[in-house]
Amino acid sequence: MPVITPAQTIIEDDPAGGPCGAKRALRISDTGGLTQFGAYVEILPPGSSSAIKHWHSNEDEMIYVLDGEVTLTEGTAVTVLRPGDGATFKAGDPVGHFLTNRSAAPTRCLIVGTRAAVDTCTYPDHDRVPHRDRSKGKDTWTDFAGKPAKSAYDD
Repeated sequence: MPVITPAQTIIEDDPAGGPCGAKRALRISDTGGLTQFGAYVEILPPGSSSAIKHWHSNEDEMIYVLDGEVTLTEGTAVTVLRPGDGATFKAGDPVGHFLTNRSAAPTRCLIVGTRAAVDTCTYPDHDRVPHRDRSKGKDTWTDFAGKPAKSAYDD
């Protein structure tokens, strides 16, 4: 059993952040070599979002707030989450979700999700669907009609 300290954790740092703004991820599961689920601590500075609104066909997700205050948008519902609060997103539930830090201080959330062999992730506000087959490596993006398209993050 590998023990992982913060100094050993794979850090994914995205200071520009594209359409979501800056963010940082401390990749716990990847550091430990796990393949069946992903777990990381996501750090969002004020004004940043975790992702574009999305939902997964075959992957469960959950979040647990460690520090700060973060706003969860799920469909049209908006909920403020604080330390100790969590939320779960069941695979196949077609309600898009994302987190935004609307506070004045950084937030830290534990994010955990399954890693299905095959998954689609729908971005309902962007007419985009990445098709993931983990055996092939790279996602293939289409629009809702199935035509080839660029990533929703490139818009």
